Amino acid sequence: MRRLFPVLMIASICSAMVVLDRMVVVVGKHVIKTSDIDLDLRVTAFLNRQPISVDGQAKRQSAERLIDQEIIRQEIVTGNYRRPPDSDGTALMNNLRRDRFGGSDASMRAALQRYGITEDQLLAQLLWQLTVLRFIDQRFRPAVIVSDEEVRAYYDQHLAELRRLYPQAKSFEEVDPKIRSLLEGQRINENFTQWLEESRRRDRIEYRQDAFQ
Repeated sequence: MRRLFPVLMIASICSAMVVLDRMVVVVGKHVIKTSDIDLDLRVTAFLNRQPISVDGQAKRQSAERLIDQEIIRQEIVTGNYRRPPDSDGTALMNNLRRDRFGGSDASMRAALQRYGITEDQLLAQLLWQLTVLRFIDQRFRPAVIVSDEEVRAYYDQHLAELRRLYPQAKSFEEVDPKIRSLLEGQRINENFTQWLEESRRRDRIEYRQDAFQ
């Protein structure tokens, strides 16, 4: 009679090595999986120059980021918003390689390997960040109006700070464009945040709590 122990042992070991890609969150009809969380944690840690954290809190924060991203992605598709060309993502990646790694491909690949991500995955994330920025600008800037009175009021209230920031500016007219751009950016961010919160309340979001353990 043949002994089955070696076969059974090998099967048991192989079974133990299988990593299940579990469902973490459902956003509308889209599913966020543990593999999505893992990749987001690795890429985010790489970009922020931080150690990879995989505790429950880090996974929850990653899930919230991915929920926001999925809501934005759905809006981009349904609204037919223009996306940046792939060349913009490549340019941003080249800038990162130059600024952080002195232009060395080998150094950058070694760093990516330490974080367990590929160049394609990093490029996709950089291109997505540009896509989000372009979406926010297209979606919310047209509705933003900053009046001359608001610019003047900000100037009067922050005069000392403005003089420190722009010592060469001698008059209100010289800092007017900078103040206007600042106030527009604040208003755009406020409108974007409000829209995102409203979209979260409107969309179906279901969590699988055990995935955060």
